[in-house]
Amino acid sequence: MAATQRPVKFFTVESANRTLPLVSRIVEDVVRLNARMWDLYRKGKELVEKGQGAAAEEIQDELQGLAYERSQYIEEMEEIGCLLKDPDVGLVDFPARRGDRVVYLCWKLGEPRIAHWHEIHAGFAGRQPVEGEEFLAKL
Repeated sequence: MAATQRPVKFFTVESANRTLPLVSRIVEDVVRLNARMWDLYRKGKELVEKGQGAAAEEIQDELQGLAYERSQYIEEMEEIGCLLKDPDVGLVDFPARRGDRVVYLCWKLGEPRIAHWHEIHAGFAGRQPVEGEEFLAKL
């Protein structure tokens, strides 16, 4: 059965900022889980290298549980309408319209508000200040 695609939700700077209390809590959980998963991955790899396959399998089971938990958080973010771009640092994009183009409002865990945007293909390196720009929530 094919997954249903959610319609894209477009944000203004104001509407994206209103979601930040919830989004930041979710992203904190994702970043924490991701760090734990990397630790377990390294531990499991060391166990395999030492020939301790049974212990490594236990690690793998725990990793699968954490991956499922992380996927639930990511799904919750998608329901809000934003996109997790980097689970290691907590980088999130919010679809927006700038003129007749779709762009992303960009936020990183620890930032107090949405203060940047970038073209879809520019990524984090192409961030520009939102100040003085107009972003639309509708087509």
